[in-house]
Amino acid sequence: MISVSNLSLRYGKRVLFEDVNVKFAPGNCYGVIGANGAGKSTFLKILSGEIDPSTGNVSKTPGERLSVLSQNHYAFDQYQVLQTVMMGNKKLWDIIHEKDALYAKADFTDADGVKAGELETLFAEMEGWNAESDAANLLSDLGVKESYHTKLMSEMSGKEKVRVLLAQALFGNPDILLLDEPTNDLDVETINWLENFLADFQNTVIVVSHDRHFLDAVCTHVADIDFKKIQLYTGNYSFWYESSQLALRQRSDQNKKVEDKRKELQEFIERFSANASKSRQATSRKKLLEKLVVDEIHASTRKYPGIIFKPDRDCGDQILKVEDLSKTSSEGITLFKNISFVLDKGDKVAILSKEHMAISTFFDMLMNLEQPETGEILWGQTITRSYLPNENGSFFTADYNLVDWLRQFSAEKDETYIRGFLGKMLFSGEEVFKKSNVLSGGEKVRCMVSRMMLTNANCLILDEPTNHLDLETITAFNNALKDWKHIALFTSHDHEFMQTIANRIIEITPNGVIDKRMTYDEYITDENVKALRQKMYPQTAMAV
Repeated sequence: MISVSNLSLRYGKRVLFEDVNVKFAPGNCYGVIGANGAGKSTFLKILSGEIDPSTGNVSKTPGERLSVLSQNHYAFDQYQVLQTVMMGNKKLWDIIHEKDALYAKADFTDADGVKAGELETLFAEMEGWNAESDAANLLSDLGVKESYHTKLMSEMSGKEKVRVLLAQALFGNPDILLLDEPTNDLDVETINWLENFLADFQNTVIVVSHDRHFLDAVCTHVADIDFKKIQLYTGNYSFWYESSQLALRQRSDQNKKVEDKRKELQEFIERFSANASKSRQATSRKKLLEKLVVDEIHASTRKYPGIIFKPDRDCGDQILKVEDLSKTSSEGITLFKNISFVLDKGDKVAILSKEHMAISTFFDMLMNLEQPETGEILWGQTITRSYLPNENGSFFTADYNLVDWLRQFSAEKDETYIRGFLGKMLFSGEEVFKKSNVLSGGEKVRCMVSRMMLTNANCLILDEPTNHLDLETITAFNNALKDWKHIALFTSHDHEFMQTIANRIIEITPNGVIDKRMTYDEYITDENVKALRQKMYPQTAMAV
């Protein structure tokens, strides 16, 4: 168990946490959520001891080992990959080194022999003989090839280092596991493995993630940072979100009787409790929800953007025809070839590839920003397009304030009109006078979405739209596209986004196209699709 007592953290006049008291118990997985800047990652650093609180303390059960997913990708560059993983259990790693140093002594004494015997006993108690094989198995499960295990960390790519550091955090069955954005740079198969690993993990897990599907799959509780406090709620992220929205609606309904509200909340809990059977943690989560008291559900203070796309006209019968498209990168790598398909009305297409550059290049071609080497792209006469590129830096080089920045993309120049679109993305009051060239990544994406809403297009092209966004904006974006009745082509690493929006999957590969009318979950689990994908990619292709 890890406990926080009377914890506060202040930076000058800014108060991040105030008198926080919370306990994290074994057998549970806690998803830490909160708006951007609420202090999610900072809280994990306080728990790990990396940051000292202004007041209060963090304590854990004596003898328990705490493990942290390292964010420093260069800290272990001088070590081999397998050694880096084993260093996750510091006590065992120290014993191994002390043993080796003793046995290497030229003048090995009787006292050294006694000490070596003590170390061997500790080594055996910690199952040290299995350490290398356990570390190797973890690496293999996380997609790190055996041939890489003896390489130096400095030789590994950024994505490979992420997997090694995740293996380091998981190694040796820690009593308390702290994970900050553990799914970053992982492919679907590895994320699924991690979900299953954590679902079976018997100790305490505290995780920060913007991946809602991941939070739903692994979390038994939500730790919500709000009002400088941390409140624990039973259930996963979807339960917290739906229940907080229900409580918010009830709070605004002054005429509804208290008994009616309690009945509605109880029915909601029972429904979610029944749905918990879909999870690997079904039994424990169902029992937790059944014990939940309706008074524990509170309205969230979160603000959700108003993402509303309204096309000027409907799409005609001719949407998009792509014929024999191909493209090679500047390094001579075939990004895709023989790409042909036709879009139909109502298609919301998830575009996949094992090489993200292929998708971004393909989207640029759809917007006539880049030309194919072969083939052609034919848009219908009624189709108007709006694009959210993955790289948006070129849009934010001038020092416009946000009103002037958005005004340059609008036929209507009235400030009140422009402010309306900024306000929908939660830029209000003096915030609209921020300079566009000093915005954060999330603020830039929100500005780009405001720009998209201005266009009134009937075809949306979205390259990683959830990057840099907080959970509230991701959820609002997701809901907007679920309701969208027109054309969308998009790609995202957000599983929930892909699953709940796409009605068609198109994968562009170096050897052709895979085109299936099915959901994302159906696509990634279909055995025929898996066999087809194996044929479409060179053996050296990186994972998605």
